[in-house]
Amino acid sequence: MDPFITDRLRGIAVGAAVGDALGMPLEFGLASPPNEYIRTMRPGRLPAGTFTDDTEMALALAESLLAAKGLDKSDLVTRFTDWFRRKPADVGIHTSSVLHRISAGETWEEATSGVQSKDPNSAGNGSVMRCWPAAIAAWHNQKLLLEFSQMQSVVTHSHVECTAGCAFVNDMLFHLVHGKTLYEAYDTALLEVELPQELHQAVKLAPHRKREELRNTGWVRHTIESALWGVLNTYEFEEALVQVINLGADADTAGAVAGALAGAAYGLDAIPSTWMKALHGEWPLKSGKIWSSNELIHLADSLAGSCQTDARADLIQ
Repeated sequence: MDPFITDRLRGIAVGAAVGDALGMPLEFGLASPPNEYIRTMRPGRLPAGTFTDDTEMALALAESLLAAKGLDKSDLVTRFTDWFRRKPADVGIHTSSVLHRISAGETWEEATSGVQSKDPNSAGNGSVMRCWPAAIAAWHNQKLLLEFSQMQSVVTHSHVECTAGCAFVNDMLFHLVHGKTLYEAYDTALLEVELPQELHQAVKLAPHRKREELRNTGWVRHTIESALWGVLNTYEFEEALVQVINLGADADTAGAVAGALAGAAYGLDAIPSTWMKALHGEWPLKSGKIWSSNELIHLADSLAGSCQTDARADLIQ
């Protein structure tokens, strides 16, 4: 594989996990004043450098893609449910509601539909935070990438803003991996991915927002808006992540999305070594196995070679 592409794919995996861990101690907090920005891994509800449910769910998706050599929704739901039953330190409200119902015996279709029908406007960021493995696995096939991106969302987050948001982020990753600049990838994804009107408007305005206008909540629209604002108004990996995670609120998720985008734009070598050295997390939960940047690099390499076929019937189940 082209070393440039390999570097970018590795940058996605490590960048997303780094952004997650960097934002972890700032989650649920207020935005940091510019003169008090956090620029190092700090302890929070978890030890410094620990990745959270954002990366854990991404790892479940990645392992499902590897096992199935494509997107098998039944296998993916089984892995998400196993993770949920291991009692992670944090689970999003919408994700928890869906997986609780599946654990109680409902099919994923019943669970997702039931949770969504109770709150039709619910469009959380629980699927966009984990969508990046689909971009790595299908880096060579844009159509497949877009299908994987939406399918991994629908098993828990069926709202059109969630499925479209995952497709948009991963379409940007596709173009970044293939050499486009951040703005080129952004402009191209806006043309290629059909977004609901309000999400489309938020994405278009994102790079022009003032910092104080960004809410950075658990809504998928706000997460994508914050991540785009950060990466499109900076010129290096470190500064993009610093800007985004210091927005506070859902800092780890916005950090994960921004980290994936910045990792694809600048590559693995652009990620500060101190952040990479501090990064860690247990996977699978309760297994005692600790992951570091090295395991994420190996995962990216494995994913990149996992779907090297055009036989779509074998890839989507």
